[in-house]
Amino acid sequence: MNNLRNGALRLLAENADGCTADSMVVRGFTLELLMELIVAGLATTQTEQVGRASQPIGRTRFRITEAGRRALV
Repeated sequence: MNNLRNGALRLLAENADGCTADSMVVRGFTLELLMELIVAGLATTQTEQVGRASQPIGRTRFRITEAGRRALV
C-alpha cells in the first residue's frame, strides 16, 4: 500500500466519527484517492444533512471499514 493511501486510512482510523470530504482534501488527499479506498472496500461514505431544516446541505463523511483496519496492520 502506498504512503498516501496508508495516511488516509490512518487518519480515518484515528477518528471514530470518520472525516468529512473537505477535511480530507484540506489534508492533501484527493477525491480520486478516497474513491479508490471505497472501491477497494477500505472505506465507506455517508451523506449527512447539516444546516437549517429549511435549507439543508449535504456533507459527505468517510469512515474506515474493517478491511481498511486490517490493511493497516
